[in-house]
Amino acid sequence: MSETLRIGEDLSLIDLYDLTLEKRTGSYILHEEELTIIETSASPSVPYLIQGLKELNINLEDVKNIIVTHIHLDHAGGAGLFLEQCPNARVIVHPKGARHLETPERLIQGAKAVYGNKFGELFDPIVPIPKERLIVMNDGDTLSIGSKRTLTFLDTPGHAKHHFSIHDSKTNGVFVGDTVGVYYPQLDFELYLPSTSPNQFDPEAMLDSERKIFSYQPDAIYFGHYGKSSNPPEVSRQLKHWLSLFLEKTETVLKRPEKDSFEDKRDLLADELFLLVQTELGMHDVPDNHIVYNYIRVDLTVCAMGLIDYYTKTANKTS
Repeated sequence: MSETLRIGEDLSLIDLYDLTLEKRTGSYILHEEELTIIETSASPSVPYLIQGLKELNINLEDVKNIIVTHIHLDHAGGAGLFLEQCPNARVIVHPKGARHLETPERLIQGAKAVYGNKFGELFDPIVPIPKERLIVMNDGDTLSIGSKRTLTFLDTPGHAKHHFSIHDSKTNGVFVGDTVGVYYPQLDFELYLPSTSPNQFDPEAMLDSERKIFSYQPDAIYFGHYGKSSNPPEVSRQLKHWLSLFLEKTETVLKRPEKDSFEDKRDLLADELFLLVQTELGMHDVPDNHIVYNYIRVDLTVCAMGLIDYYTKTANKTS
């Protein structure tokens, strides 16, 4: 059984159980003349996607568009495997991501550098996508998928250079992937944290992308992780708040000379970021054994890697 939710006009969300975690990563299903899916997650999530579509009475032959906001494997890793089951579909991707879906070797190497010996269980197999089934969308390009629904693609780097977000005319919502952070629906209050994973994190670009997204005055934000927020102003506020705190904490940690190795710095920074968030959760009386900490600990370890990578590159440029 897969978890499927109707979250908007002709819009559903399927839980993909990324990392075997509930409400971690999802696929958005746009029920239109051109049946459109946004995000596939990694290959181990594809069975959940197929089961969810079955529960929605959707035939795989009816899928026309598979959109990935960016090519990180927890968003696009399963696209090739899923495409094999969808004979009439094409995959829509950012121009800087297309070649990596066609020839995924560098994508695989990058993920192995982050996830090490866990790569296989998390991401295998990575199936190449034929060039003729890839469609590139540039900043400002539009796609009409129904008589009353147009998708507008927005170049939104910051989390990654190969990232676009998608404005949906029917719901006046934006599918943001990871650009403006991660949403934790496991909590009974709103928590949105930046996603600063390596190796293309850029805080200035992230804030520029935030301004571009919110210039549409959206009524909803659809997160890659996980689900719909109906409070875009709070998303914007928290992104800027937490991003500033994350950057300040990174600068403090990197000034400590006793921590020399990358692993030491990563672990120390992850612990410091975790304490920041734990303090916030404590103010809302969230118990220390709450399941959300399993999600947050994973996220902040990866965030720490991206933050240190960014500051190291910045230091090298100025030295």
